Amino acid sequence: MNQTPAHAINLRAHVVGCLLAVQQGKSLSSFLHRELGEVDQRDRALFHELLLGTLRQWYALKSISLPLLVKPLDNQKVETCLYLGIYQLLATRIPAHAAISETVEATKQLGFESLSGVVNAILRRVSRETEAFQAALAEAHGLPSWLFKRVKKDWPEQMTELCQNLKQAAPLTIRINQRQIGRDEYLSELHELDIAAHACTISDNGIVLDQGGHIPDLLGFDEGWFSVQDEHAQLAVQLLPDLQQQTVLDACAAPGGKTAHLLERFDLKKLIALDNDEKRLERVYDNLDRLQLHHDKDIQVVTGDAREWQADEPLDCIVLDAPCSATGVIRRHPDIRLLRQTTDIPVTIALQQQILNHLWQQLNVGGVLLYVTCSILKAENEQQMQNFFSTHPDAEEIKIQADWGIEQIHGRQLLPEPGRGDGFYYCMIRKLG
Repeated sequence: MNQTPAHAINLRAHVVGCLLAVQQGKSLSSFLHRELGEVDQRDRALFHELLLGTLRQWYALKSISLPLLVKPLDNQKVETCLYLGIYQLLATRIPAHAAISETVEATKQLGFESLSGVVNAILRRVSRETEAFQAALAEAHGLPSWLFKRVKKDWPEQMTELCQNLKQAAPLTIRINQRQIGRDEYLSELHELDIAAHACTISDNGIVLDQGGHIPDLLGFDEGWFSVQDEHAQLAVQLLPDLQQQTVLDACAAPGGKTAHLLERFDLKKLIALDNDEKRLERVYDNLDRLQLHHDKDIQVVTGDAREWQADEPLDCIVLDAPCSATGVIRRHPDIRLLRQTTDIPVTIALQQQILNHLWQQLNVGGVLLYVTCSILKAENEQQMQNFFSTHPDAEEIKIQADWGIEQIHGRQLLPEPGRGDGFYYCMIRKLG
């Protein structure tokens, strides 16, 4: 993301370049892999931690840095250097002298030598008053103001805890491919290798890895023993009724986590994986291949717009992972804090409505549609379902009987939990004759 080659600047300047790209509207997923490739192998973990950690705490860092400035910097690059420096001092084990000197050097390398003294002075003050600033960082809600207002309105009782949880890193969770190996057996294999892990509490096939690691190096990856998937996301297929020999549509399917899970759990008559992103759909093939799930099965992977796509035959079940604000997965995708805008929400709600109405027409009488989002906003979830049921007399909610999440007027909402899953919403709907 820098005009200067990555090897010609220090690691902090490289991180700042990536942070600036996000501020300019680029998603991390569009460039992170490439940028990591330019970083020396031994520095990649640090690069990744500084980039995602600073994004995770972005608005909290912004709120505590404002009082430190005698006058506004009005300089996006230098402000970004400042946030990165403060993050290192308050949230990492990097020695203060190294964090300060490397960040000041980055400020100079980015062409702002005249302001490097300001950065140096502020970071030195933070390093002298670490405890006070750590307390301020912990107290800050850390959300853009528009999102904070919505969260406060939707979840007044849970708001403080929810804001804190969204600032944490999410656990690394995998879903066992039950066609290849059992969860208990795989856990035993991990423990024999001294890999700390434990079974998920609400997912039948989930395991939380208590230590980081390179996933492709993990036991059984090439053999297709598991997929990486959030615990709360794993519930989508777990909630469904028996779908043996039925025709199922996985709408908005890429990159294929639910597609694979459906094939692991059921012997379907036919499975259609639909998405409008052809590039991301390529990963569906890769995943099914690795998991050994595509042999002798009727699977169609289709590029198309869910608002217009027409099935060749009536569908017995539709899993609709609807486009949404993705506010429930901010822990895993901290760039969402900066990328999402308040104006996106009504557009997304209208899109969800169009997809719902169009796909509903293609569902068999007696068939089931599972509406899923990774959002914590009621406008995209409970309120969307209220609108749907008020305009569809042929729709009946199937109440989800569970002890997880929060029951809504329609459906159930899961909020992000420390060491557990992300924010997901589920509502199950049956089509009446």
